[in-house]
Amino acid sequence: MVGGWFYIMVNRKNGTIYVGSTRDLAARNYEHKTKANPNSFTAKHGCDRLVYYEAFDTLMEAVARENAVKRWKRAWKIALIEADNPDWFDLKLNPLDFS
Repeated sequence: MVGGWFYIMVNRKNGTIYVGSTRDLAARNYEHKTKANPNSFTAKHGCDRLVYYEAFDTLMEAVARENAVKRWKRAWKIALIEADNPDWFDLKLNPLDFS
């Protein structure tokens, strides 16, 4: 069972990249896409495309990965995305796969 997720959301129009971590990736993705918190960074910057994610055994591991990647250069984040998702497709999630 997955205990935590590290993920990257983007706005392809303005180039903004957001990295985050969560216990429930499907729910968090839905929150970003629907702008459930209109004052959040992702809502303000239009980051609504999930382009990358990793599963971890614990939330602490996912948070550690998030904190590490936040310190990366932009080019490194782009390389991480493009290694698995070169076309930056919006990754579709089935909520049943992530509960």
